[in-house]
Amino acid sequence: MGFFRTVLGFFGFGVGVTMGLVIGYYLFIYFQPTDVKDPVIRPLVELDTKSLESMLPEVPHWVKNPDFDRIDWLNKFVENIWPYLDKAICKTAKEIAKPIIAENTAKYKIDSVEFETLTLGSLPPTFQAYVPNQPRLPISIPLKYASIQCNSNQTPVNRGGEEDELREFNWWKMPETSGRKRKKEGMKVYTTDEQELIMEPSIKWAGNPNITVVVKAFGLKATAQVIDLHVFALPRITLKPLVPSFPCFAKIVVSLMEKPHVDFGLKLLGADLMAIPGLYVFVQEIIKTQVANMYLWPKVLEVPIMDPAKAQKKPVGILHVNIVRAVKLTKKDFLGKSDPYVKLKLTEEKLPSKKTSVKRSNLNPEWNEDFKLVVKDPESQALELTVYDWEQVGKHDKIGMSVIPLKELIPDEAKSLTLDLHKTMDANDPANDKFRGQLTVDVTYKPFKEGDSDVDTSDESGTIEKAPDGTPEGGGLLVVIVHEAQDVEGKHHTNPYVRIVFRGEERKTKHIKKNRDPRWEQEFQFVCEEPPINDKMQIEVISRPPSIGIHSKENLGYVVISLADVINNKRINEKYHLIDSKNGRIQLELQWRTS
Repeated sequence: MGFFRTVLGFFGFGVGVTMGLVIGYYLFIYFQPTDVKDPVIRPLVELDTKSLESMLPEVPHWVKNPDFDRIDWLNKFVENIWPYLDKAICKTAKEIAKPIIAENTAKYKIDSVEFETLTLGSLPPTFQAYVPNQPRLPISIPLKYASIQCNSNQTPVNRGGEEDELREFNWWKMPETSGRKRKKEGMKVYTTDEQELIMEPSIKWAGNPNITVVVKAFGLKATAQVIDLHVFALPRITLKPLVPSFPCFAKIVVSLMEKPHVDFGLKLLGADLMAIPGLYVFVQEIIKTQVANMYLWPKVLEVPIMDPAKAQKKPVGILHVNIVRAVKLTKKDFLGKSDPYVKLKLTEEKLPSKKTSVKRSNLNPEWNEDFKLVVKDPESQALELTVYDWEQVGKHDKIGMSVIPLKELIPDEAKSLTLDLHKTMDANDPANDKFRGQLTVDVTYKPFKEGDSDVDTSDESGTIEKAPDGTPEGGGLLVVIVHEAQDVEGKHHTNPYVRIVFRGEERKTKHIKKNRDPRWEQEFQFVCEEPPINDKMQIEVISRPPSIGIHSKENLGYVVISLADVINNKRINEKYHLIDSKNGRIQLELQWRTS
Protein backbone atom coordinates (compact mmCIF):
# COMPACT_ATOMS: atom_id res chain seq x y z
CA MET A 1 0.00 0.00 0.00
CA GLY A 2 2.84 2.37 0.77
CA PHE A 3 4.27 1.87 -2.71
CA PHE A 4 0.96 2.59 -4.47
CA ARG A 5 0.38 5.63 -2.28
CA THR A 6 3.76 7.05 -3.30
CA VAL A 7 3.13 6.44 -7.01
CA LEU A 8 -0.31 8.03 -6.87
CA GLY A 9 1.11 10.98 -4.95
CA PHE A 10 3.74 11.71 -7.62
CA PHE A 11 1.12 11.24 -10.33
CA GLY A 12 -1.25 13.65 -8.66
CA PHE A 13 1.55 16.24 -8.23
CA GLY A 14 2.42 16.06 -11.92
CA VAL A 15 -1.20 16.38 -13.00
CA GLY A 16 -1.74 19.32 -10.68
CA VAL A 17 1.36 21.20 -11.91
CA THR A 18 0.41 20.65 -15.55
CA MET A 19 -3.15 21.81 -15.05
CA GLY A 20 -1.98 24.84 -13.09
CA LEU A 21 0.38 25.94 -15.88
CA VAL A 22 -2.31 25.55 -18.55
CA ILE A 23 -4.95 27.40 -16.54
CA GLY A 24 -2.51 30.17 -15.60
CA TYR A 25 -1.48 30.64 -19.23
CA TYR A 26 -5.06 31.11 -20.41
CA LEU A 27 -5.90 33.39 -17.50
CA PHE A 28 -2.86 35.59 -18.26
CA ILE A 29 -3.88 35.92 -21.92
CA TYR A 30 -7.63 36.46 -21.60
CA PHE A 31 -7.75 38.44 -18.36
CA GLN A 32 -5.37 41.43 -18.63
CA PRO A 33 -5.10 43.72 -15.59
CA THR A 34 -6.91 47.03 -15.88
CA ASP A 35 -4.60 49.05 -13.61
CA VAL A 36 -1.64 49.06 -16.03
CA LYS A 37 -1.05 52.48 -17.61
CA ASP A 38 1.44 53.72 -20.17
CA PRO A 39 4.09 56.01 -18.65
CA VAL A 40 3.52 59.69 -19.22
CA ILE A 41 6.38 61.44 -21.01
CA ARG A 42 6.42 64.98 -19.72
CA PRO A 43 8.34 67.85 -21.33
CA LEU A 44 11.16 69.42 -19.36
CA VAL A 45 9.13 72.56 -18.79
CA GLU A 46 6.66 70.58 -16.65
CA LEU A 47 9.22 68.77 -14.48
CA ASP A 48 9.94 69.86 -10.96
CA THR A 49 13.36 70.67 -9.57
CA LYS A 50 13.92 67.26 -7.98
CA SER A 51 13.22 65.43 -11.23
CA LEU A 52 15.55 67.68 -13.18
CA GLU A 53 18.31 67.21 -10.62
CA SER A 54 17.98 63.43 -10.89
CA MET A 55 18.24 63.65 -14.69
CA LEU A 56 21.22 66.01 -14.76
CA PRO A 57 23.96 63.35 -14.32
CA GLU A 58 22.64 61.49 -17.37
CA VAL A 59 23.00 64.48 -19.68
CA PRO A 60 25.93 63.95 -22.11
CA HIS A 61 28.99 65.91 -21.13
CA TRP A 62 29.21 67.78 -24.43
CA VAL A 63 25.85 69.37 -23.55
CA LYS A 64 26.95 70.66 -20.14
CA ASN A 65 30.59 71.51 -20.78
CA PRO A 66 31.76 73.61 -23.76
CA ASP A 67 35.23 72.04 -23.48
CA PHE A 68 33.84 68.72 -24.74
CA ASP A 69 32.86 67.96 -28.33
CA ARG A 70 30.69 65.18 -29.76
CA ILE A 71 32.61 62.25 -31.19
CA ASP A 72 29.89 60.03 -32.63
CA TRP A 73 31.26 60.80 -36.08
CA LEU A 74 34.75 59.69 -35.03
CA ASN A 75 33.55 56.34 -33.70
CA LYS A 76 31.54 55.77 -36.88
CA PHE A 77 34.61 56.62 -38.96
CA VAL A 78 36.83 54.20 -37.00
CA GLU A 79 34.18 51.49 -37.28
CA ASN A 80 34.04 51.78 -41.07
CA ILE A 81 37.79 51.96 -41.59
CA TRP A 82 38.71 49.35 -38.96
CA PRO A 83 39.08 46.32 -41.34
CA TYR A 84 41.70 48.24 -43.31
CA LEU A 85 43.24 49.86 -40.25
CA ASP A 86 43.61 46.42 -38.67
CA LYS A 87 45.72 45.17 -41.58
CA ALA A 88 47.82 48.33 -41.67
CA ILE A 89 48.54 48.25 -37.92
CA CYS A 90 49.44 44.56 -38.00
CA LYS A 91 51.76 45.10 -40.96
CA THR A 92 53.49 47.99 -39.20
CA ALA A 93 53.78 45.97 -35.98
CA LYS A 94 55.52 43.14 -37.84
CA GLU A 95 57.97 45.56 -39.44
CA ILE A 96 58.79 47.15 -36.09
CA ALA A 97 59.11 43.81 -34.29
CA LYS A 98 61.29 42.18 -36.96
CA PRO A 99 64.62 43.91 -36.07
CA ILE A 100 63.88 43.63 -32.34
CA ILE A 101 63.29 39.89 -32.66
CA ALA A 102 66.42 39.46 -34.78
CA GLU A 103 68.49 41.25 -32.15
CA ASN A 104 67.25 39.14 -29.24
CA THR A 105 67.10 35.68 -30.85
CA ALA A 106 70.89 35.45 -31.03
CA LYS A 107 71.25 36.94 -27.56
CA TYR A 108 69.04 34.29 -25.90
CA LYS A 109 69.99 31.45 -28.30
CA ILE A 110 66.49 31.19 -29.78
CA ASP A 111 66.13 29.62 -33.20
CA SER A 112 63.19 31.71 -34.37
CA VAL A 113 60.21 33.77 -33.26
CA GLU A 114 57.39 34.12 -35.77
CA PHE A 115 53.84 35.43 -35.88
CA GLU A 116 51.60 32.55 -36.85
CA THR A 117 48.51 34.77 -36.79
CA LEU A 118 48.24 38.48 -36.14
CA THR A 119 44.90 40.24 -36.24
CA LEU A 120 43.24 42.75 -33.94
CA GLY A 121 39.81 41.25 -34.50
CA SER A 122 36.57 42.66 -35.79
CA LEU A 123 35.74 44.97 -32.86
CA PRO A 124 37.23 48.48 -33.16
CA PRO A 125 38.14 50.69 -30.21
CA THR A 126 35.74 53.46 -29.27
CA PHE A 127 36.45 57.01 -28.19
CA GLN A 128 34.61 58.20 -25.13
CA ALA A 129 35.08 60.79 -22.43
CA TYR A 130 34.70 60.57 -18.72
CA VAL A 131 35.27 62.94 -15.85
CA PRO A 132 36.92 61.77 -12.64
CA ASN A 133 35.05 62.22 -9.41
CA GLN A 134 35.63 65.66 -7.99
CA PRO A 135 34.62 67.21 -4.66
CA ARG A 136 31.17 68.67 -4.76
CA LEU A 137 31.34 72.43 -4.56
CA PRO A 138 28.58 74.37 -2.78
CA ILE A 139 27.92 76.68 -5.71
CA SER A 140 24.91 77.28 -7.89
CA ILE A 141 25.29 76.76 -11.62
CA PRO A 142 22.53 78.23 -13.78
CA LEU A 143 21.31 75.89 -16.52
CA LYS A 144 18.91 76.86 -19.29
CA TYR A 145 16.21 74.20 -19.20
CA ALA A 146 12.92 76.00 -19.73
CA SER A 147 11.04 79.24 -19.32
CA ILE A 148 10.60 78.59 -15.58
CA GLN A 149 12.70 79.77 -12.69
CA CYS A 150 12.88 78.38 -9.17
CA ASN A 151 12.60 80.69 -6.23
CA SER A 152 14.58 80.41 -3.01
CA ASN A 153 12.51 77.49 -1.65
CA GLN A 154 12.93 75.49 -4.88
CA THR A 155 9.31 76.05 -5.97
CA PRO A 156 8.74 76.58 -9.69
CA VAL A 157 7.45 80.03 -10.53
CA ASN A 158 5.59 80.83 -13.73
CA ARG A 159 7.18 83.84 -15.41
CA GLY A 160 4.35 84.53 -17.81
CA GLY A 161 5.84 82.88 -20.86
CA GLU A 162 9.14 84.72 -20.82
CA GLU A 163 11.78 82.99 -22.90
CA ASP A 164 15.29 81.87 -21.92
CA GLU A 165 14.73 82.01 -18.18
CA LEU A 166 17.21 80.22 -15.94
CA ARG A 167 16.56 77.41 -13.51
CA GLU A 168 19.23 77.25 -10.83
CA PHE A 169 20.39 74.08 -9.12
CA ASN A 170 22.91 73.48 -6.40
CA TRP A 171 25.61 71.22 -7.81
CA TRP A 172 26.33 69.77 -4.39
CA LYS A 173 22.72 68.55 -4.18
CA MET A 174 23.13 66.23 -7.15
CA PRO A 175 22.66 62.59 -6.14
CA GLU A 176 25.66 60.36 -5.76
CA THR A 177 26.14 57.83 -8.53
CA SER A 178 29.05 55.54 -7.73
CA GLY A 179 32.70 55.59 -6.78
CA ARG A 180 33.77 54.86 -10.35
CA LYS A 181 34.38 57.39 -13.08
CA ARG A 182 31.27 58.11 -15.06
CA LYS A 183 31.41 57.54 -18.78
CA LYS A 184 30.29 60.44 -20.92
CA GLU A 185 29.91 60.95 -24.62
CA GLY A 186 32.36 63.54 -25.90
CA MET A 187 36.02 64.42 -26.14
CA LYS A 188 37.89 67.28 -24.53
CA VAL A 189 39.74 69.60 -26.91
CA TYR A 190 42.16 72.28 -25.72
CA THR A 191 42.73 75.63 -27.39
CA THR A 192 46.21 77.13 -27.06
CA ASP A 193 48.19 79.94 -28.65
CA GLU A 194 50.67 77.45 -30.09
CA GLN A 195 50.47 75.81 -33.51
CA GLU A 196 49.02 72.59 -32.16
CA LEU A 197 45.83 70.66 -31.54
CA ILE A 198 45.37 68.89 -28.18
CA MET A 199 42.71 66.22 -27.59
CA GLU A 200 41.92 64.09 -24.55
CA PRO A 201 39.68 61.17 -25.48
CA SER A 202 38.99 58.13 -23.37
CA ILE A 203 39.84 55.03 -25.40
CA LYS A 204 37.95 51.86 -24.61
CA TRP A 205 38.72 48.70 -26.52
CA ALA A 206 37.09 45.38 -25.73
CA GLY A 207 38.50 43.49 -28.68
CA ASN A 208 38.73 39.94 -29.92
CA PRO A 209 42.26 39.82 -31.29
CA ASN A 210 44.07 36.65 -32.24
CA ILE A 211 47.81 37.04 -31.81
CA THR A 212 49.70 33.76 -32.00
CA VAL A 213 53.48 33.67 -31.61
CA VAL A 214 55.54 30.53 -32.27
CA VAL A 215 58.93 30.25 -30.53
CA LYS A 216 61.45 27.59 -31.55
CA ALA A 217 64.50 26.84 -29.41
CA PHE A 218 66.64 23.77 -28.65
CA GLY A 219 64.54 21.66 -31.00
CA LEU A 220 61.33 22.48 -29.12
CA LYS A 221 58.33 24.52 -30.23
CA ALA A 222 56.12 26.64 -27.98
CA THR A 223 52.98 28.52 -29.00
CA ALA A 224 51.64 31.54 -27.11
CA GLN A 225 48.29 33.13 -27.93
CA VAL A 226 46.84 36.45 -26.78
CA ILE A 227 43.03 36.66 -26.78
CA ASP A 228 40.21 38.77 -25.31
CA LEU A 229 42.09 42.04 -24.96
CA HIS A 230 40.49 44.82 -22.91
CA VAL A 231 42.16 48.24 -22.79
CA PHE A 232 41.00 51.39 -20.99
CA ALA A 233 43.27 54.42 -21.35
CA LEU A 234 43.10 58.21 -21.06
CA PRO A 235 45.70 59.61 -23.49
CA ARG A 236 46.50 63.19 -24.39
CA ILE A 237 47.02 63.36 -28.15
CA THR A 238 48.80 66.41 -29.51
CA LEU A 239 49.18 67.15 -33.22
CA LYS A 240 52.01 69.62 -33.66
CA PRO A 241 53.31 71.71 -35.18
CA LEU A 242 50.53 72.51 -37.62
CA VAL A 243 52.03 72.99 -41.08
CA PRO A 244 50.68 74.00 -44.52
CA SER A 245 51.53 70.60 -46.02
CA PHE A 246 49.30 67.52 -45.96
CA PRO A 247 48.45 65.96 -43.48
CA CYS A 248 48.90 69.43 -41.90
CA PHE A 249 50.83 68.32 -38.81
CA ALA A 250 54.45 67.23 -38.45
CA LYS A 251 54.21 64.76 -35.58
CA ILE A 252 51.86 63.06 -33.15
CA VAL A 253 52.72 63.30 -29.46
CA VAL A 254 50.93 60.87 -27.12
CA SER A 255 51.05 60.92 -23.34
CA LEU A 256 48.97 58.96 -20.83
CA MET A 257 47.24 61.07 -18.19
CA GLU A 258 46.83 58.12 -15.82
CA LYS A 259 47.86 54.48 -15.63
CA PRO A 260 45.99 52.37 -18.18
CA HIS A 261 43.97 49.26 -17.45
CA VAL A 262 44.90 46.24 -19.59
CA ASP A 263 43.23 42.84 -19.37
CA PHE A 264 43.86 39.91 -21.69
CA GLY A 265 43.94 36.16 -21.91
CA LEU A 266 47.27 34.40 -22.49
CA LYS A 267 47.30 30.79 -23.61
CA LEU A 268 50.48 28.74 -23.53
CA LEU A 269 50.32 25.18 -24.89
CA GLY A 270 46.53 25.49 -24.80
CA ALA A 271 46.29 26.46 -21.11
CA ASP A 272 45.17 29.90 -19.89
CA LEU A 273 48.02 31.25 -17.78
CA MET A 274 45.87 34.11 -16.46
CA ALA A 275 43.81 31.53 -14.54
CA ILE A 276 46.76 30.79 -12.26
CA PRO A 277 46.05 32.34 -8.83
CA GLY A 278 48.09 35.50 -8.24
CA LEU A 279 49.56 35.65 -11.74
CA TYR A 280 46.82 37.91 -13.12
CA VAL A 281 47.40 40.64 -10.50
CA PHE A 282 51.17 40.32 -10.91
CA VAL A 283 51.00 40.77 -14.69
CA GLN A 284 48.60 43.71 -14.33
CA GLU A 285 50.99 45.57 -12.05
CA ILE A 286 53.97 44.89 -14.32
CA ILE A 287 52.13 46.22 -17.39
CA LYS A 288 50.89 49.33 -15.60
CA THR A 289 54.33 50.08 -14.15
CA GLN A 290 56.21 49.58 -17.42
CA VAL A 291 53.76 51.60 -19.50
CA ALA A 292 53.68 54.37 -16.89
CA ASN A 293 57.49 54.56 -16.83
CA MET A 294 57.53 55.09 -20.60
CA TYR A 295 54.45 57.15 -21.43
CA LEU A 296 52.81 58.54 -18.27
CA TRP A 297 52.68 62.35 -18.42
CA PRO A 298 54.99 64.30 -18.66
CA LYS A 299 56.78 61.54 -20.61
CA VAL A 300 55.62 61.29 -24.21
CA LEU A 301 55.69 59.05 -27.25
CA GLU A 302 56.53 60.98 -30.41
CA VAL A 303 55.48 59.64 -33.80
CA PRO A 304 57.15 61.71 -36.57
CA ILE A 305 55.06 62.25 -39.67
CA MET A 306 57.35 64.64 -41.53
CA ASP A 307 60.34 66.88 -40.91
CA PRO A 308 58.82 70.06 -39.40
CA ALA A 309 61.72 72.19 -40.62
CA LYS A 310 61.08 71.14 -44.23
CA ALA A 311 57.30 71.21 -43.93
CA GLN A 312 57.28 74.74 -42.51
CA LYS A 313 60.43 75.86 -44.33
CA LYS A 314 61.85 77.22 -41.09
CA PRO A 315 65.34 78.74 -41.08
CA VAL A 316 68.00 76.19 -40.19
CA GLY A 317 71.16 78.25 -40.72
CA ILE A 318 72.88 81.26 -42.23
CA LEU A 319 75.04 81.30 -45.36
CA HIS A 320 77.88 83.82 -45.17
CA VAL A 321 78.95 84.95 -48.64
CA ASN A 322 81.87 87.21 -49.54
CA ILE A 323 81.96 88.36 -53.16
CA VAL A 324 85.71 88.77 -53.66
CA ARG A 325 86.37 89.58 -57.30
CA ALA A 326 85.71 88.78 -60.93
CA VAL A 327 88.29 88.42 -63.71
CA LYS A 328 88.24 88.53 -67.50
CA LEU A 329 84.60 89.52 -67.81
CA THR A 330 83.23 89.90 -71.33
CA LYS A 331 82.66 93.41 -72.66
CA LYS A 332 79.00 94.37 -73.03
CA ASP A 333 79.15 98.11 -73.75
CA PHE A 334 79.57 99.03 -77.41
CA LEU A 335 81.95 101.93 -76.86
CA GLY A 336 83.42 100.92 -73.52
CA LYS A 337 83.97 98.00 -71.19
CA SER A 338 81.32 96.87 -68.68
CA ASP A 339 79.86 98.19 -65.44
CA PRO A 340 79.54 94.89 -63.54
CA TYR A 341 77.68 94.09 -60.36
CA VAL A 342 76.58 90.77 -58.79
CA LYS A 343 73.10 89.67 -57.75
CA LEU A 344 72.90 86.75 -55.35
CA LYS A 345 69.96 84.77 -53.96
CA LEU A 346 69.04 81.32 -52.72
CA THR A 347 66.86 79.14 -54.89
CA GLU A 348 63.32 78.37 -53.68
CA GLU A 349 63.19 81.82 -52.05
CA LYS A 350 60.72 84.57 -52.88
CA LEU A 351 62.78 87.31 -51.27
CA PRO A 352 64.40 89.90 -53.55
CA SER A 353 68.00 89.30 -54.59
CA LYS A 354 70.87 91.07 -52.86
CA LYS A 355 73.30 93.16 -54.89
CA THR A 356 76.87 94.33 -54.76
CA SER A 357 77.97 97.80 -55.73
CA VAL A 358 78.52 98.67 -59.39
CA LYS A 359 82.13 98.90 -60.62
CA ARG A 360 82.35 101.36 -63.48
CA SER A 361 84.24 100.40 -66.67
CA ASN A 362 86.01 97.42 -65.10
CA LEU A 363 86.40 93.89 -66.49
CA ASN A 364 88.37 92.74 -63.42
CA PRO A 365 86.39 94.26 -60.53
CA GLU A 366 87.23 93.87 -56.84
CA TRP A 367 84.26 93.93 -54.44
CA ASN A 368 85.13 92.15 -51.19
CA GLU A 369 81.54 92.65 -49.96
CA ASP A 370 79.83 90.45 -47.35
CA PHE A 371 76.26 89.12 -47.38
CA LYS A 372 74.21 86.87 -45.14
CA LEU A 373 71.43 84.67 -46.49
CA VAL A 374 68.95 82.64 -44.46
CA VAL A 375 68.97 78.92 -45.32
CA LYS A 376 65.82 76.81 -44.97
CA ASP A 377 66.76 73.55 -46.71
CA PRO A 378 70.48 72.95 -47.33
CA GLU A 379 69.76 69.67 -49.12
CA SER A 380 67.78 71.25 -51.95
CA GLN A 381 68.72 74.94 -51.98
CA ALA A 382 71.59 76.45 -53.95
CA LEU A 383 73.33 79.83 -54.07
CA GLU A 384 72.66 81.51 -57.40
CA LEU A 385 75.19 84.15 -58.50
CA THR A 386 74.56 86.31 -61.56
CA VAL A 387 76.87 89.02 -62.94
CA TYR A 388 75.18 91.90 -64.79
CA ASP A 389 76.35 94.89 -66.77
CA TRP A 390 74.64 97.95 -65.36
CA GLU A 391 72.84 100.18 -67.85
CA GLN A 392 71.58 103.65 -67.11
CA VAL A 393 68.73 103.25 -69.57
CA GLY A 394 67.02 99.99 -70.48
CA LYS A 395 67.50 96.43 -69.32
CA HIS A 396 70.73 95.41 -67.64
CA ASP A 397 72.76 92.96 -69.71
CA LYS A 398 73.53 89.56 -68.25
CA ILE A 399 77.24 88.67 -68.38
CA GLY A 400 77.07 85.21 -66.83
CA MET A 401 75.93 83.13 -63.90
CA SER A 402 76.96 80.24 -61.66
CA VAL A 403 75.36 78.09 -58.96
CA ILE A 404 76.72 76.55 -55.74
CA PRO A 405 74.61 73.69 -54.27
CA LEU A 406 74.55 74.06 -50.48
CA LYS A 407 74.74 70.30 -49.94
CA GLU A 408 78.33 70.44 -51.23
CA LEU A 409 79.35 72.76 -48.38
CA ILE A 410 80.69 71.44 -45.09
CA PRO A 411 79.00 73.17 -42.12
CA ASP A 412 81.14 75.75 -40.29
CA GLU A 413 83.97 75.36 -42.80
CA ALA A 414 84.98 78.33 -44.96
CA LYS A 415 85.41 77.55 -48.63
CA SER A 416 86.94 79.73 -51.38
CA LEU A 417 85.64 79.03 -54.89
CA THR A 418 86.54 80.34 -58.32
CA LEU A 419 83.57 79.79 -60.60
CA ASP A 420 83.30 79.87 -64.36
CA LEU A 421 80.43 82.03 -65.57
CA HIS A 422 77.88 80.54 -67.98
CA LYS A 423 75.00 81.96 -69.93
CA THR A 424 72.56 79.42 -68.48
CA MET A 425 72.80 76.45 -66.15
CA ASP A 426 71.77 74.05 -68.90
CA ALA A 427 74.78 71.77 -69.48
CA ASN A 428 73.61 71.03 -73.03
CA ASP A 429 73.34 74.67 -74.06
CA PRO A 430 76.05 75.34 -76.72
CA ALA A 431 76.16 79.00 -75.63
CA ASN A 432 77.91 77.87 -72.43
CA ASP A 433 81.03 76.90 -74.41
CA LYS A 434 81.96 80.57 -74.71
CA PHE A 435 84.23 81.93 -71.95
CA ARG A 436 82.49 84.72 -70.03
CA GLY A 437 84.87 85.26 -67.12
CA GLN A 438 85.35 83.93 -63.59
CA LEU A 439 83.93 84.90 -60.21
CA THR A 440 85.72 84.29 -56.89
CA VAL A 441 83.64 83.95 -53.73
CA ASP A 442 84.15 82.81 -50.13
CA VAL A 443 81.21 80.92 -48.61
CA THR A 444 80.56 79.49 -45.15
CA TYR A 445 77.39 77.69 -44.11
CA LYS A 446 76.69 77.98 -40.39
CA PRO A 447 73.72 75.92 -39.21
CA PHE A 448 71.89 77.00 -36.11
CA LYS A 449 72.94 75.33 -32.91
CA GLU A 450 71.02 72.23 -31.86
CA GLY A 451 67.68 73.30 -30.40
CA ASP A 452 67.70 76.82 -31.86
CA SER A 453 65.74 75.77 -34.91
CA ASP A 454 63.17 73.86 -32.88
CA VAL A 455 59.99 75.90 -32.90
CA ASP A 456 58.57 74.22 -29.82
CA THR A 457 60.53 75.38 -26.78
CA SER A 458 57.69 76.10 -24.39
CA ASP A 459 55.54 73.77 -22.38
CA GLU A 460 51.80 73.30 -22.67
CA SER A 461 51.01 75.96 -20.10
CA GLY A 462 52.62 78.63 -22.24
CA THR A 463 55.53 79.37 -19.88
CA ILE A 464 58.84 80.21 -21.50
CA GLU A 465 61.92 78.08 -21.10
CA LYS A 466 65.19 79.81 -20.35
CA ALA A 467 68.04 79.69 -22.83
CA PRO A 468 70.75 77.16 -21.99
CA ASP A 469 73.80 78.34 -20.09
CA GLY A 470 76.68 79.40 -22.26
CA THR A 471 74.53 80.85 -25.04
CA PRO A 472 76.98 82.69 -27.35
CA GLU A 473 76.80 86.45 -27.61
CA GLY A 474 77.47 86.62 -31.37
CA GLY A 475 75.10 87.56 -34.16
CA GLY A 476 72.12 85.58 -35.26
CA LEU A 477 68.69 85.65 -36.82
CA LEU A 478 65.71 87.43 -35.30
CA VAL A 479 62.45 85.88 -36.51
CA VAL A 480 59.12 87.69 -36.08
CA ILE A 481 55.90 85.79 -36.79
CA VAL A 482 52.71 87.84 -36.88
CA HIS A 483 49.89 85.42 -36.11
CA GLU A 484 46.66 87.35 -35.61
CA ALA A 485 44.89 90.27 -34.00
CA GLN A 486 41.59 90.48 -32.17
CA ASP A 487 39.03 93.22 -31.57
CA VAL A 488 40.74 95.88 -33.68
CA GLU A 489 38.38 98.49 -35.05
CA GLY A 490 38.81 101.80 -36.81
CA LYS A 491 36.52 104.79 -36.73
CA HIS A 492 35.82 104.81 -40.47
CA HIS A 493 37.25 101.54 -41.87
CA THR A 494 38.92 98.35 -40.70
CA ASN A 495 41.32 96.98 -43.33
CA PRO A 496 44.21 96.08 -41.03
CA TYR A 497 47.83 95.29 -41.77
CA VAL A 498 50.88 95.18 -39.49
CA ARG A 499 53.94 97.39 -39.79
CA ILE A 500 57.17 96.24 -38.10
CA VAL A 501 59.94 98.75 -37.39
CA PHE A 502 63.34 97.47 -36.24
CA ARG A 503 66.64 99.39 -36.43
CA GLY A 504 65.25 101.68 -39.10
CA GLU A 505 64.14 98.73 -41.24
CA GLU A 506 60.45 98.43 -42.04
CA ARG A 507 58.40 95.34 -42.93
CA LYS A 508 54.68 95.02 -43.64
CA THR A 509 52.14 92.22 -43.74
CA LYS A 510 49.40 91.95 -46.31
CA HIS A 511 46.26 93.92 -45.53
CA ILE A 512 42.96 92.16 -44.87
CA LYS A 513 39.73 93.84 -45.87
CA LYS A 514 36.89 94.50 -43.43
CA ASN A 515 38.01 92.24 -40.62
CA ARG A 516 38.22 93.05 -36.92
CA ASP A 517 39.86 89.70 -36.14
CA PRO A 518 42.48 89.39 -38.91
CA ARG A 519 44.83 86.44 -39.21
CA TRP A 520 48.10 86.90 -41.12
CA GLU A 521 50.49 84.04 -40.19
CA GLN A 522 53.39 85.85 -41.85
CA GLU A 523 57.06 85.52 -40.96
CA PHE A 524 59.80 88.15 -41.15
CA GLN A 525 63.54 87.72 -40.63
CA PHE A 526 66.22 90.16 -39.53
CA VAL A 527 69.89 89.15 -39.71
CA CYS A 528 71.79 90.77 -36.83
CA GLU A 529 75.54 91.20 -36.47
CA GLU A 530 75.16 91.19 -32.69
CA PRO A 531 72.35 90.31 -30.28
CA PRO A 532 69.80 93.17 -30.11
CA ILE A 533 69.66 92.87 -26.35
CA ASN A 534 69.25 96.64 -25.84
CA ASP A 535 66.95 97.21 -28.82
CA LYS A 536 63.20 97.52 -29.01
CA MET A 537 60.80 96.63 -31.80
CA GLN A 538 57.64 98.57 -32.58
CA ILE A 539 54.64 96.71 -33.98
CA GLU A 540 51.82 98.84 -35.39
CA VAL A 541 48.37 97.76 -36.58
CA ILE A 542 47.17 100.13 -39.28
CA SER A 543 43.95 100.22 -41.27
CA ARG A 544 44.35 101.07 -44.93
CA PRO A 545 41.52 103.10 -46.47
CA PRO A 546 39.57 101.76 -49.45
CA SER A 547 40.93 102.52 -52.90
CA ILE A 548 38.16 105.05 -53.35
CA GLY A 549 37.53 106.95 -50.13
CA ILE A 550 37.89 110.26 -48.39
CA HIS A 551 39.45 108.95 -45.18
CA SER A 552 43.15 108.44 -44.56
CA LYS A 553 44.99 105.64 -42.77
CA GLU A 554 44.01 104.91 -39.19
CA ASN A 555 46.28 103.67 -36.43
CA LEU A 556 44.45 100.82 -34.67
CA GLY A 557 47.06 100.40 -31.94
CA TYR A 558 50.69 99.56 -31.38
CA VAL A 559 53.01 97.73 -29.02
CA VAL A 560 56.70 98.18 -28.20
CA ILE A 561 58.60 94.98 -27.34
CA SER A 562 61.91 94.85 -25.53
CA LEU A 563 64.10 92.29 -27.31
CA ALA A 564 66.15 91.50 -24.21
CA ASP A 565 63.51 88.95 -23.18
CA VAL A 566 63.67 87.34 -26.62
CA ILE A 567 67.47 87.04 -26.51
CA ASN A 568 67.46 85.57 -23.00
CA ASN A 569 64.57 83.15 -23.52
CA LYS A 570 65.20 82.22 -27.17
CA ARG A 571 61.49 82.32 -27.96
CA ILE A 572 58.39 84.21 -26.89
CA ASN A 573 54.83 83.59 -28.07
CA GLU A 574 52.37 85.95 -26.41
CA LYS A 575 49.30 88.09 -26.92
CA TYR A 576 49.91 91.79 -26.35
CA HIS A 577 47.29 94.43 -25.58
CA LEU A 578 47.55 97.19 -28.15
CA ILE A 579 48.28 100.69 -26.90
CA ASP A 580 45.72 103.31 -28.00
CA SER A 581 43.16 100.56 -28.57
CA LYS A 582 40.16 99.83 -26.38
CA ASN A 583 40.18 96.02 -26.55
CA GLY A 584 42.61 95.22 -29.35
CA ARG A 585 45.18 92.45 -28.95
CA ILE A 586 47.84 91.01 -31.22
CA GLN A 587 49.57 87.62 -31.04
CA LEU A 588 53.27 87.72 -31.90
CA GLU A 589 55.97 85.07 -31.86
CA LEU A 590 59.61 86.15 -31.68
CA GLN A 591 62.58 83.79 -31.95
CA TRP A 592 66.32 84.33 -31.62
CA ARG A 593 68.54 81.80 -33.38
CA THR A 594 72.31 81.72 -33.33
CA SER A 595 74.74 79.95 -35.64
